[in-house]
Amino acid sequence: MLDFNRFTYLSFDCYGTLIDWERGILAAIRPILDRHAIALPDEQILELYGELESDAEHGPYRTYRELLASVVDGFGTRLGFVPTGDERRSLAASIADWPPFPDTVAALRSLSRRYQLVILSNIDDDLFAGSARRLQVPFAMVITAQQVGSYKPDPRNFRTLLDRLDTTPDRVLHVAQSLFHDIVPANALGLTTVWVNRRHDRPGFGATPAATAQPDLEVPDLATLAQQVGAEPATNR
Repeated sequence: MLDFNRFTYLSFDCYGTLIDWERGILAAIRPILDRHAIALPDEQILELYGELESDAEHGPYRTYRELLASVVDGFGTRLGFVPTGDERRSLAASIADWPPFPDTVAALRSLSRRYQLVILSNIDDDLFAGSARRLQVPFAMVITAQQVGSYKPDPRNFRTLLDRLDTTPDRVLHVAQSLFHDIVPANALGLTTVWVNRRHDRPGFGATPAATAQPDLEVPDLATLAQQVGAEPATNR
């Protein structure tokens, strides 16, 4: 059992952890495929998305908006069609419409009574702004890939988190859905980690590449984390 009293900050991955990005991805990609008469199962779309996005993130840095346009290009290359300009732009444009998971807002409000909440996300500043309105809670800090100039799992993103908070790893609890993007690199830097296993009732890794990691705590959703934190009396830190 974690000692929740020792943490000052809860840092969160956003997309896949707080925001239902698989629902958002499918809602954006499926109409493109339909227009080109391509039928793929949801899981195949998500797996291809995860592969294409990860490949793009490992190249020279470019904004997430540009990166997502290249992901749409990748779907076209793999599936034999040429996306239009509007289709290339549509994936990034859809992010503001991606919904939070049903438990996200209430859990964040509960956790914010005890901790300072921080976002560490593979996103552009302006794209996160739309999601921030849906999350409905203030964050002590928002750190984006655009600010760092790299994408998780690059350790620079996590070092930037610690540098900007001016704190040590033992004061930060990192909460994320992706083993690949978050749990593996956070563990490597000595951060305590919570794996929000949003796909606990489904096989596979969905829109993230497969990875193996040992989080300090695994929960099926954010509500469960908030309940566990709330069940432990807070002490003065």
